[in-house]
Amino acid sequence: MRFLPAFDNAILGYHDRSRIIDHAHRLLSVAGERVVLVDGRVAATWTVDADTVVVTPLRRFTRADRADVAEHGRELALFLSDNESGRVRVAKAGR
Repeated sequence: MRFLPAFDNAILGYHDRSRIIDHAHRLLSVAGERVVLVDGRVAATWTVDADTVVVTPLRRFTRADRADVAEHGRELALFLSDNESGRVRVAKAGR
């Protein structure tokens, strides 16, 4: 589980991005989206709304994936927040 910033080299550095990102979502890498990797593959995007990290899955998450995303998202929210109320919201799968 990794939360990557916009334009991260992990997705920009590959000539063949299909190793890390599905063909249907390949334009996320050049659009400046922040992405979440699950098992080494792009599985969601993320944004920040006030002190909340909002994760939007690109596919359905398993319960374990959802719990892992929530835990890591909370840690990221705490890191980005001025206070100790870092929150995470996992939206319904979309796109």
